[in-house]
Amino acid sequence: MAAVTTVRCCFRILRRLPQLSSRHFKPCPRLQACAEHYAFQHPLTSQQCRPFRSSGVSSGQVLQFKLSDIGEGIMEVTVKEWYVKEGDRVSQFDSICEVQSDKASVTITSRYEGVVRKLYYDVDAVALVGSPLVDIETETVQDGAPEEDVVETPAVSHEHTHQEIKGLKTQATPAVRRLAMENNIKLSEVVGTGKDGRILKEDILNFLAKQTGAILPYDEVKQPVPPGAPVKQKRPGPSPLPAILCQVFTGKDRTEPLSGFQKAMVKTMTAALKIPHFGYCDEVDLTQLVLLRSELKGLAEARGVRLSYMPFFVKAASMSLLQFPILNASFDEGCHTITYKGSHNIGLAMDTPQGLLVPSVKNVQALSVFEIAAELNRLQALGSAGQLGPADLTGGTFTLSNVGSIGGTYAKPVILPPEVAIGALGKIQALPRFNSCAELVKAHIMSVSWSADHRVIDGATMSRFSNLWCSYLEQPSSMVLDLK
Repeated sequence: MAAVTTVRCCFRILRRLPQLSSRHFKPCPRLQACAEHYAFQHPLTSQQCRPFRSSGVSSGQVLQFKLSDIGEGIMEVTVKEWYVKEGDRVSQFDSICEVQSDKASVTITSRYEGVVRKLYYDVDAVALVGSPLVDIETETVQDGAPEEDVVETPAVSHEHTHQEIKGLKTQATPAVRRLAMENNIKLSEVVGTGKDGRILKEDILNFLAKQTGAILPYDEVKQPVPPGAPVKQKRPGPSPLPAILCQVFTGKDRTEPLSGFQKAMVKTMTAALKIPHFGYCDEVDLTQLVLLRSELKGLAEARGVRLSYMPFFVKAASMSLLQFPILNASFDEGCHTITYKGSHNIGLAMDTPQGLLVPSVKNVQALSVFEIAAELNRLQALGSAGQLGPADLTGGTFTLSNVGSIGGTYAKPVILPPEVAIGALGKIQALPRFNSCAELVKAHIMSVSWSADHRVIDGATMSRFSNLWCSYLEQPSSMVLDLK
């Protein structure tokens, strides 16, 4: 027992050898030899005391962070943006990257806490489900095999997204982040002038101008106005001529892979061509609806909602589907059963930077015109930002496409399977028409083009549905009788 106590004292002295040496003391060779001899004879005691450890930092474990199944049968995604780089420290639930499938954009978050050691993919590269995304070195060694699942955060349902990198929180839309990435600008170096420090497009352009010395157009950069300064009224001047972009013809072919949404369109349209379409076109007089909307527009804006004609079109379609449920049905691929849908999930074909997307307004039969308008505002904001989630893009039962917002009059819409009908709305035109007294009056006319699956819908049913839909819009007051 005395020998053990003596050796332990030797160990304490040996641990202080660097301090003693710095104070001009020399360790005793006999004392050091005694300690080494005892450590050799008593390895258990040596392991418990660990007197000669060269480093005080325990080595961690490098884990492969793999892409798990996102759902909806998705087998591959495109990496759109990295929120981290090699050497960055991440915590649990920190954003790792943003990926895009053929259905929606998804933000991948971290399950582990540690240091990023390797990124397996570049931006715009295709990642397969089950393959590693990054290597993360953790400080503690985990017992058993590391989990391969990742935490996926669906596309956020608000307009702006937030990312935290090294404790610095930046706020910017995906379009602004894309602009910064294309110009090799770090968002952490840009001072945001938007609400709550949000980085705007003008902030990126200003930062780029300071770096390059370029002179930006006046319309592109908003000059800050000091508080309390009088606002100068601009005199209307002659409208400038549209700028003509001179395109350079290179004469070289270029091959690009299909993106996720383009692949989805190819798959959907290929399946749609198997459906025997038939078309039906008509005109609807929206003169009374134009007056009604002008009266309600201000009230809706006072409540924070922009009111267009589309909420009335959607609600009229839902009320007509109550009389013709066959148009709100789905037809199975085996052509054996028809499923009549209980909810009216009306999809709206939307032109977005990612291509043609069809988000749907759920349970229209239970919504008011104002509630439909608020939901449309939300979907349009998410579509412009590229943040539509799987819940918004799936589950549609009937579709309307507003080609008139771009300038079209007539169209031949293609059915979105497994739906059985779709309508394309043309632009509203002021045209001369005769009223009931044979007087020539100004009328607001809109054309509508319907396509239906001729395997389950006949022309008479489509015509009656269109007549009922037009009657609700031509006399909006009649909708009050059937509103629920």
